[in-house]
Amino acid sequence: MFFLYFIIIGLISGWLAAKVMNVKGSGLLIYLGLGVVGAYVGHFIFKIIGLLFWGLFGTLFSAFLGAVVVIFIVRLFKSRR
Repeated sequence: MFFLYFIIIGLISGWLAAKVMNVKGSGLLIYLGLGVVGAYVGHFIFKIIGLLFWGLFGTLFSAFLGAVVVIFIVRLFKSRR
C-alpha cells in the first residue's frame, strides 16, 4: 500500500511541478521521476530548515516544492552548456 501511495504522490507532484515550471513534452515516467526525486529533495530541504510535513497534503506539498527545485537545477545546468 505504501508503494502505491508513493507512486501516486510522485505522479501528482511531478505533474504539478512540470505544469508550473512549463516543462514541455513530458510523459508519465518523467512526472514520476520528478515526483520521486522531488520528494527526497523536498524532505531534505525541509528537514534542514526544521519543518516536517505529514499527511497527504503535506507530503504532496513537500514533493511538489522539491520537484520544482529539481527542475530549476536541471535548467540551470542545461543553460551553462
